[in-house]
Amino acid sequence: MEKDNNASPILRRQPNWEDLYFYQKAVVLYQLTFVFTKRFLTKGDRTIDQMVQAARSGKQNIVEGSADGVTSTEMELKLLNVARSSIKELKEDYEDYITSRHLQRWNPGHERYDGMLRFCRHNNRLEQYQTYFERWTDEEMANIALTLCHMVDRMMTTYQKQLEETFVKEGGIKERMTAARLGYRTNQREEIERLKHELEAANQRIAYLEAKLRQQGQNY
Repeated sequence: MEKDNNASPILRRQPNWEDLYFYQKAVVLYQLTFVFTKRFLTKGDRTIDQMVQAARSGKQNIVEGSADGVTSTEMELKLLNVARSSIKELKEDYEDYITSRHLQRWNPGHERYDGMLRFCRHNNRLEQYQTYFERWTDEEMANIALTLCHMVDRMMTTYQKQLEETFVKEGGIKERMTAARLGYRTNQREEIERLKHELEAANQRIAYLEAKLRQQGQNY
């Protein structure tokens, strides 16, 4: 029996989250935030744990969402939403830091905005940022972090829309299991019908040969 190449798989293929650009940038955000809070916030400041945990939650929920997505697209979407919420919380903390310290927010039109945007767009890996962690000022690090927060959120929004479209087309694991069972039963029925036809053809061939033998016997 030939394998039905159109049969729906029960388990989705797990993406390699380490290859996702928004995950790579989330890793940078976590490490950058860890260094930022140690350098520029006073020891004992509750904001330190808040920022570090938000950055970690953003990173970890991407990993957990991708892993759970093998069996549940719905769970993956929920965990990615948690990740996005954490990144937005982190973004608020960086904005508060800039405002409370009367630093400059590098918005469009700022002399360093375009260069910062190009740098963050073209660099995703931690090692491309890490050498600057001890050299950047708090204003530089905060603006880089805000840009990364915005990029991660936008990338994840696009990724989630793709997942939602897949979920609508393929359904969850229950729907895929049902489709697999129906496909298996369909293949069984087709195989039974094929064997019936083969048996019928074999019986006809036997009947033909028996009739031919009887005719030959009468001739002798």
